[in-house]
Amino acid sequence: MIGDYVPILVHVVAVVALGAVLLGLSAWVGVKRPSREKLSPYECGSTPVGDARERFSISFYLVGMLFILFDVEAVFLYPWAVVYKSLGWFGFVEMFLYIAILLAGYVYIWKKGALDWSR
Repeated sequence: MIGDYVPILVHVVAVVALGAVLLGLSAWVGVKRPSREKLSPYECGSTPVGDARERFSISFYLVGMLFILFDVEAVFLYPWAVVYKSLGWFGFVEMFLYIAILLAGYVYIWKKGALDWSR
């Protein structure tokens, strides 16, 4: 049984080894002549203005996490929609509870003010 996974293990080891060899080779062979231009942050080809280490509002991170949360919800909804007829009422109730829990979480963060940009 475990012998079936040996080719996958060999593939993973080969990929990691190849990646390590290529990174090591480029670090060993590559020319290292840092200059002011090479060390400056890249800003779409224009001259950088200000500090590159500027802080962002926490609201951007919250919106990003919410996007990922509801994106994962959509990933689970699609296969359910494909096999909905064969699942019957059990599948419907199960997905209804799943959506209800996510909706409760959404209402909670809404009431806590996580979506309020004016703070």
